[in-house]
Amino acid sequence: MVSTTQAPFTLRDGENLAVYDWPLHPAQRPRAVVLIVHGLGEHAWRYDHVARRLNAWGFQVRAYDQRGHGESGGARGVLPADHALLADLAEVVDDTRENLCNPWACPMVLLGHSMGGLVAARFVAERLRPVEGLVLSSPALDPGLSGWQKALIAVLYRLAPNLAVGNGLDATQLSHDPAVAPAYLADPRNHDRISARLARFIERESAFTVAAAPRWTLPTLLMYAGADALVHPRGSRQFAAAAPPEVVHSRCFDGLYHELFNERDADPVFETLEHWLDQGF
Repeated sequence: MVSTTQAPFTLRDGENLAVYDWPLHPAQRPRAVVLIVHGLGEHAWRYDHVARRLNAWGFQVRAYDQRGHGESGGARGVLPADHALLADLAEVVDDTRENLCNPWACPMVLLGHSMGGLVAARFVAERLRPVEGLVLSSPALDPGLSGWQKALIAVLYRLAPNLAVGNGLDATQLSHDPAVAPAYLADPRNHDRISARLARFIERESAFTVAAAPRWTLPTLLMYAGADALVHPRGSRQFAAAAPPEVVHSRCFDGLYHELFNERDADPVFETLEHWLDQGF
């Protein structure tokens, strides 16, 4: 593997995204390019260890800080339009296809975690761009909102859609590894902001995505945590039950917390991912 690179990526509206590449040796043909989509409040560099594991398996990796996150532009947790994150992903996919996949004639796999899993899954459900595989890690397919929370989001969406408030994340529920929460809270690239427009996007698109499961056609690996207190595992269970089993391979990791790749014993998670990728997804 050669050195990781970071470069700005200018979107259609002039906003810049921070894009990171974990390339292979220039002479090595990638088995595929894996594009990582991170979750709410975090940033792409938290997936460095995942990218390096994928590199070791022969995959080139790209990730980016979503709008309003990490080192990308935009107010923290705020969206300029309801489906801005989907449109952003489409632009990154186009660039990745042209500059990383096409020169090697290799496939592209999306890997989305939490909110990023929802973005990637909704992107696939809408067929916004063709990709060859999808990996979902604790996707936000059921945010677990109460009736009053949904009502509050609806009111704020009408009156102040860009008002950002605390997202209420309990960092101790990210992982059983005692080092993860302090590192998360000390990282200035993380934030706890969420706007009504972003909350409404998560609420609405999660339901739409689960409803689309019976019509799923893209090879997909769904991995979710049985003890997830940040995203309700019910959404993943419902998606897995409704999706064609020959298309969607699902595994629940009982007892694990939200960030599967950051758990104290993440070996079974990485083994499941490697096995699925080896099957040709």
